[in-house]
Amino acid sequence: MSLLDLAPVVPVVVIDDVETAVPMARALVEGGLPVIEVTLRTTGALEAISRIAAEVPDAVIGAGTIRTSSDISASVEAGAKFLVSPGTTPSLVDALLASGVPFLPGAATASEVMALAERGIGELKFFPAEAAGGLPYLKSLAGPLPDVRFCPTGGIRLETARDYLALPNVGCVGGTWLTPADALATGDWERVRKLAAEAAALR
Repeated sequence: MSLLDLAPVVPVVVIDDVETAVPMARALVEGGLPVIEVTLRTTGALEAISRIAAEVPDAVIGAGTIRTSSDISASVEAGAKFLVSPGTTPSLVDALLASGVPFLPGAATASEVMALAERGIGELKFFPAEAAGGLPYLKSLAGPLPDVRFCPTGGIRLETARDYLALPNVGCVGGTWLTPADALATGDWERVRKLAAEAAALR
């Protein structure tokens, strides 16, 4: 099954304290969102991925903010089952294709989408979604590029996610609202579980 079809929403998570990784992942999975993207924006991100991979078997854990080939190798070694990049370069695409795991390369323009499609890549991250044109832009892309599907991420909220998911070229959306910083800091896993359940009910 396509990565885009596993869940309607992919939580995009920044982990400051690795001790929160496993209970957070369990809460998201229990709420109905098994696909989790941990961004490589903190020093503990790789350890968080490793812990989730080892201790939450029902989670499909991935690494986000992939920018270099070393990011790819470190993430796969940590246990990432998929990779997500904010944008793409030819060398990064080569490394992603060679990684052996599913990936969503970032694109924000029609030219970037076409360049990736030329490489045989038809599932992409649309980032930054709201800043790059949001719903109207994705609607415009569906006409000339009907065979490309997206996971738009960036500025999407629960209130707007359903509109994105209604587009024919959107498989899922990425969101940061599912793991509020204060909920992670206080260990409010019930709140995370409820937010995940609300998002899972979108489809």
